[in-house]
Amino acid sequence: MAVIRPGQLERTLRDRVAGGAFFFFGDEDYLRDEAVGKVVTAYLDPATRDFNFDQPRGSDVPAETLASMIATPPMMAEHRVVVVRDAQGLSNTARTVVEAAVKAPPPGLILVIAAAIPSGSKAKFYDELKKHAVSIEFAPLSQDDAPGWVMETGRDELGVEVDPDAARALVAGMGVELGMLGAELRKLAAYVQDRKRVTLDDVRAVGGIIPRQDRWAWFDLITERRFREAIDTLPILLESGENGVGLVIGMGGQLLKVALVCAGGQGALERELKPFQKWMARRLVPVARKWTLPEVDQALAELLRTDRLLKSASLSDRQAIEELLLRMWAIGRRDGARAA
Repeated sequence: MAVIRPGQLERTLRDRVAGGAFFFFGDEDYLRDEAVGKVVTAYLDPATRDFNFDQPRGSDVPAETLASMIATPPMMAEHRVVVVRDAQGLSNTARTVVEAAVKAPPPGLILVIAAAIPSGSKAKFYDELKKHAVSIEFAPLSQDDAPGWVMETGRDELGVEVDPDAARALVAGMGVELGMLGAELRKLAAYVQDRKRVTLDDVRAVGGIIPRQDRWAWFDLITERRFREAIDTLPILLESGENGVGLVIGMGGQLLKVALVCAGGQGALERELKPFQKWMARRLVPVARKWTLPEVDQALAELLRTDRLLKSASLSDRQAIEELLLRMWAIGRRDGARAA
């Protein structure tokens, strides 16, 4: 059985009426636990929940107890749900019990196994689970993925549209801690009420921590060729904890996206963006008109030069990035003036 994407879970729950096994793995605890909750809600009757729900932890449950939980039939309901949390802590004997149940689930059993697979593990246990259960990996979201997650969660779970600038400001201020971001989103949804739209002003009003200069807004200055503003706000960005190498990597990612638009249009970019980054395409297409493909190539060459300087020369991060921005500002000005 193939590993499916997180977004396919709800459709799977709608179609899967006979029960079976689910394996949720990966290091993103918040999303993994959220998926477990969706399965429990889909299959458990609230009226008989107390009789038909067990959630042992792998490091605590003896194999015999786990086998008994799995073998117990549903009571006054169609399904019984057993959630094995922290399954990486199961003993070898308990793993054998779980494998057998995943391969041939007892009638009415919904078995959910949640685990953070240890780095470098080659245990066949996890391969067997992926082979026989509905499996989804929940990897930690990157900083670039998190604003898209905020927008999607706001729309799909809370019924509010979160403006991209508001989503980016939330992540810039709070980091990629999905539990905290989810709590802040619920506060914002309650604040905007029937307006159903969260703006940057709403984030400020609710008391969200908004940095004076966030990295995404600064990268926008680069792609929009507003180099004078980028130079002026660079010290603020560096004071907030950013470093030269990280900024070079971030600029490179943005310019590669611009290059895709220059070479193949919006469709080319959309095909390459990860799911939580698809929204960027609409934003970058107008900006890409400010660049030609040769100019992007020149800018990427300057980024590579600066990366080497940062790793080998005695220049400070500020000196190296300021020089980079001036050199990028000059691109295209030899043949005609560009906006600052």
